[in-house]
Amino acid sequence: MGKGELYRSMGINIDMALEAHDIVRGDTGQEVPGVLMDKKNYENAEVSIIQIMDKSAEAMIGKPVGTYITIDAPEIRENNKQVHNKIAEILAEQLSFMLKIGPDDSVLLVGLGNWNSTPDALGPRVINYTLVTRHLKKYAPQDLSSQLRSVSALAPGVLGITGIETAEIIKGVVEKTQPNLIIAIDALAAQNTERIATSIQLADTGISPGSGIGNQRTGINIETMGVPVIAIGVPTVVNAAVIAQGTLDKFLQQIANNPSAMGQTASSFNPIVLQNIVTEVLGPYKTNLMVTPKEIDDLIEAIGKIISGGISIALHPSIDPEEFHMYLH
Repeated sequence: MGKGELYRSMGINIDMALEAHDIVRGDTGQEVPGVLMDKKNYENAEVSIIQIMDKSAEAMIGKPVGTYITIDAPEIRENNKQVHNKIAEILAEQLSFMLKIGPDDSVLLVGLGNWNSTPDALGPRVINYTLVTRHLKKYAPQDLSSQLRSVSALAPGVLGITGIETAEIIKGVVEKTQPNLIIAIDALAAQNTERIATSIQLADTGISPGSGIGNQRTGINIETMGVPVIAIGVPTVVNAAVIAQGTLDKFLQQIANNPSAMGQTASSFNPIVLQNIVTEVLGPYKTNLMVTPKEIDDLIEAIGKIISGGISIALHPSIDPEEFHMYLH
């Protein structure tokens, strides 16, 4: 059983296109037709660009046709503001490639997630730090640089708090304010613990809130909102079932590499039995148990500032970053 099939059988969704692509390529042993991939290396990050070109590739990867950019920056874990600023500039550069708007167009930022749950609070945290200008353009234009784009922001909460579908709230705001673009920020689930709070994914296909933890909500995309949607996501959790399965995979790999020392071969283990062991160990939570590091508070704080900085630089390219603090609410 391939890893992709295994995850599907366990009901585990894969949020990151780069991980989904790697899984399909690993299962098939060949490049995925209809997918273009490129990499760029920076001093503080590696950028992977995946373009899903057609419906057949969409079906294989499990992601809509579009462009997905992943910024891998392990140094986010370090308390180094200079490095964080460099990563924000890389994010701004990559985000600028996706922006298909003019200088007079308006943008709505949406911070998805539950502000009462730290691993899910990334979206609201980004909104707290982001430069918004729509109100200034309307009520205090004399104090506002003409180079600043009109930006509004919203943290709509989650269904369990508001009793309203997030997409319904956003749609109502869109109909009233009529932005030319939505940028939605959300927490994701990763398949690799190394990616927690160190990988940033940009997608021009929108987002389905809660999909990574099995909560399927109405998608936020051009079809539902009527305007283009760019999604920015960062993994903040890993499914415990993925960690358990990864441990078994490593164990089998050790056996395969050195069967005489282990006294048996990897093929002697029934994959269904191993899957049942994972399910039994996880107990009543099965695949609904999510794992996050104990320092997630600090990581969310750091990544929130990086993303807000990157968004502000990309949306207001003519303004010196040193001037941003004058306009922050």
